[in-house]
Amino acid sequence: MAAGSKTAIYAAIAANFGIAVTKFTASFFTGSSAMLTEGIHSLVDTGNAGLLLVGISRSKRPADNKHPFGYGMELYFWTLIVAVLIFGLGGGISIYEGIQHILHPSPLSNPMINYIVLSIAIVLEAFSCYVALIGFMHEKGEKSFYQAIRHSKDPTTFTVLFEDLAAMAGLVVAFIGIAVGHALHMPVLDGVASVIIGVILCVVALVLIYETHSLMIGESADERIVLGVHQIADDEPLVDRIQRPLTLHFGPQNVLLAMDIEFKEHLQSNQIEETISRLETSIRTKYPEIKQIYIEAASISTATKPQPKP
Repeated sequence: MAAGSKTAIYAAIAANFGIAVTKFTASFFTGSSAMLTEGIHSLVDTGNAGLLLVGISRSKRPADNKHPFGYGMELYFWTLIVAVLIFGLGGGISIYEGIQHILHPSPLSNPMINYIVLSIAIVLEAFSCYVALIGFMHEKGEKSFYQAIRHSKDPTTFTVLFEDLAAMAGLVVAFIGIAVGHALHMPVLDGVASVIIGVILCVVALVLIYETHSLMIGESADERIVLGVHQIADDEPLVDRIQRPLTLHFGPQNVLLAMDIEFKEHLQSNQIEETISRLETSIRTKYPEIKQIYIEAASISTATKPQPKP
């Protein structure tokens, strides 16, 4: 878990909680459906950020007899819960509230309160989004945005960013819906804005569910790491042939490596042991995220034992 991503989560909690309070207050005084929807959205985002912190904390527990490979996948589980909550509570309730307001529109009172609150919310959300974007840019490196999201093993880096972007989009939609509805005396547009906000949240949630699902069922390490491990083994002079390394992520920084190696013929067992030890040291030095290494020596059964000294 990158420190920048954790900072983004704290920034999101502070911003979303403050925004939620102001939105609910504005909704109470103005009767705006879009504002109520936005308040629910911000409250859900606040709780979701807290769940991500729970996932981070639980994923750092050390391995034990019950979970010999550690608890890294806790992070993936809690991220999935966050995505489901965005879909059900955020998107579902927003669409429901919007439909109710479309069926039973009511004129807004004191719309200026909505404009002030939304303007403040946009500023606060922009700050939170900026912090999340900085953290994501640091993590993605030279990759494109699409590649960074598809290949990331730490879902918190893009979950917080996606939530913030969806929040910004929702604020803009709410502002436009309230303003146009007030200007044209069509309060039904306030409900339409709520439905659009709900759809945005559902789309974001489905993307997060898809990405987290892939991590939960087991993703291999980045291709760069797989090829690098293969090259390290290939550079060993006593290694004859290597099967493609098999890797599995048990967390963002917890990778298991299994590799079949065929050594040169007529090696003594101590030579094979020394080579395996050297390989493990080289791999762990270059790729510290690889915590467990299992090397199957394909020709170890035919290796000759060291001859006793005369």
